Amino acid sequence: MHGRIKVKTTLEQQEAKRKEREKKLELYVGATQAALSKRKAGQLDKEALEITAQILALNPDFASLWNLRREVFLALGADRSDEEMRPLYVSELSFLESCLRVNPKSYGTWYHRCWIMQHMPEPDWTRELTLCNRFLEIDERNFHCWDYRRFITKSSNVPNSDELEFTSSLITKNFSNYSSWHYRSKLLPQIHPDPQRLGRATEKVLLSELELVQNAFFTDPNDQSAWFYHRWLLGRADLPLSIRCIFVDVAGSWISVTFSQPVLVNSDLILFIDEKPIMVTWKTPDGRKKPNLVWVCKFPKERLDNYCQHNFKVIWNDGEAQKECLLYPGKQSTWFRDSASENKIFSLELSEGKSNVLHQELKSCKELQELEPENKWCLLTIILLMRALDPLLYEKESLCYFDTLKVVDPMRSGYYDDLRSKFQMENAILKMEYAETNVIILLDKHLTRLYHLDHLVLVSHMCLSNNKLPTLPSDLSMLQNIEVLEVDNNEISRLEGVWNLPKLTELSLQFNKIDNILNLQPLCSCPQLSVLRLQGNPICETADAQDQLKAFLPHVALIEM
Repeated sequence: MHGRIKVKTTLEQQEAKRKEREKKLELYVGATQAALSKRKAGQLDKEALEITAQILALNPDFASLWNLRREVFLALGADRSDEEMRPLYVSELSFLESCLRVNPKSYGTWYHRCWIMQHMPEPDWTRELTLCNRFLEIDERNFHCWDYRRFITKSSNVPNSDELEFTSSLITKNFSNYSSWHYRSKLLPQIHPDPQRLGRATEKVLLSELELVQNAFFTDPNDQSAWFYHRWLLGRADLPLSIRCIFVDVAGSWISVTFSQPVLVNSDLILFIDEKPIMVTWKTPDGRKKPNLVWVCKFPKERLDNYCQHNFKVIWNDGEAQKECLLYPGKQSTWFRDSASENKIFSLELSEGKSNVLHQELKSCKELQELEPENKWCLLTIILLMRALDPLLYEKESLCYFDTLKVVDPMRSGYYDDLRSKFQMENAILKMEYAETNVIILLDKHLTRLYHLDHLVLVSHMCLSNNKLPTLPSDLSMLQNIEVLEVDNNEISRLEGVWNLPKLTELSLQFNKIDNILNLQPLCSCPQLSVLRLQGNPICETADAQDQLKAFLPHVALIEM
């Protein structure tokens, strides 16, 4: 037995580790208490830096201690010159590097480094840029480091063109560098801004990027980074805030205003009748006081002369947006709106050059899809290219690709159903506007959600039957002109969005899942409702359902069950 090394048993090893942890915890707690005691006593000195350093070296995510260190630096800097403080700042940067080696994604550490660089006299920005490069080589998706890099480049006035070249070098090394693609999407609109399209790069640059990204996804078709970037390239520019539609209803003495973006209206939306400002109270159709696309108000009907022409105008935020319309003698309503088809709200504006490139892109993606038939990114990009080129021309073909997508990627079938619903509604809105009608038919479209209801504020008849809608959403209340609404053969159990529809006269909800009379409560706020069809709903099987409904909705003349 002599001369042999004693091997600890498992229990002995566990006990030794337990004692070691307890010792570390005791030191950790003691140092923390000492640091916080010094803070409470106002002793902001170098000893406080030493104590907090012991803890942060083990746990860089202790935010309170980073705050304490900043307080110490401010206190020390109050009675020291820049030259005296400089060694302390340099030492702090070195300490921060050691903390980042413990946790490269420590938010507190990166934030503290930004603070030090902002307060340090004559900071070495070049060295910091090199530091970022080093950490990005270790983890190219370290978004904390990317944020710090953006801070460094902005603070040191590094040209955006240099940063774009940096992203090119990283992407060349690894097409899967999603962070570089994302950074590229932020740089291009700044370097090559399109004066006609807010937040977008010029067409020439976007076309050259399409070639770059195509090389990426042909090299590695299963990597999502390049496909996401390609989707950004196909995206539309952010539209400036505008008033899309103004509608005046004389009989009900109300006006609706539709914005291009959700806004919160207080006293900044002013109504003028015949150039005279009118005091009104604006409300959302659903009665909620939050940013909305549609706002409604009542106006004094007595100001109108039925035999005269009247001008209605709304001005938002001192002229940031405005719209007006004329009410001719004898008319009971008037409106003025922007057309979705004319303004390319749902599609890209394509020059001949861009159209040719996108057609080539579509051809290439179809070729790739033949080689990679189960590549979901390729299938989705084909759909997006078709929509960019001509959504109505490729409507049937793109629906077939959606069916293939759901088979290839069943886990995301719900997302594909919603996206398909969105595209189906966009197509229906375009067809409605081309036909210049206020009737929209969305029969048997497999809709799972409703989209773009703000484009339907003038619609009087909507058919949503034979779909898969689980509810009528709250923004359905935007349809202030709807008179007939058909929603048969869906999966609806609640009517969240049927509040305050002033013109709704006929509602058909046959063969849905309504099983409680209280779920029909929103219909109490629809004063013109006279016909309600409920055949095929579980509520019809309730005893005395007809009598209960008549008592609950006394203003509805005909309830079919």
